[in-house]
Amino acid sequence: MAEEDVKVEDKQGGAEAQPQETPAQAQEATEQAPKPDVAALERELAETKERWLRTVADFDNAKKRLARELEERTARANERLLGDLIPVFDHFELALQSAPEGDAFAQGVKMIAEEFRKALERSGAEVIDASAEGTAFDPMAHEALSAVPHPTVPKDHVVSQFRKGWRLGGKVLRPAQVIVSLGAPEAPAAQPAGEEA
Repeated sequence: MAEEDVKVEDKQGGAEAQPQETPAQAQEATEQAPKPDVAALERELAETKERWLRTVADFDNAKKRLARELEERTARANERLLGDLIPVFDHFELALQSAPEGDAFAQGVKMIAEEFRKALERSGAEVIDASAEGTAFDPMAHEALSAVPHPTVPKDHVVSQFRKGWRLGGKVLRPAQVIVSLGAPEAPAAQPAGEEA
């Protein structure tokens, strides 16, 4: 009887085990199998690896692009919203300027305006305040409404502020509206004696 015909009992259940391949049979099967083209397989592997690397790079670039687009859309939405809310805050400040001192209602409005300002600042908005006399004029942050001679404020410096400006993340949402100094007025030239104007 040949080895293949021998039935071996399984220790646990008495089931028949499959005949095992002998080393001679395994070697014979290996010799009969077609020989793979190693160079072709290496080329195929290199091409597959290259495609995989490109796919990973494309995925990474797409992920970065989507994150950047989301950030830009969020920034534009915030700019539009703050552009609508800032004039409301301006109206609160104007109401407070004309309110009588010590009025309980005015105190309540002042508290609301303060909370409103804090909410704007929490959203990333910053005030561009040029109210201090003598602040250097910055055309990127200030809008000159007019220019006037001023005896003490140097040329191209702010004389007064008409309305505060606002910026969000370094971008100016609304420039501060200011009056700019032309410098000290020139003294009229002294007229020589004997000449009349």
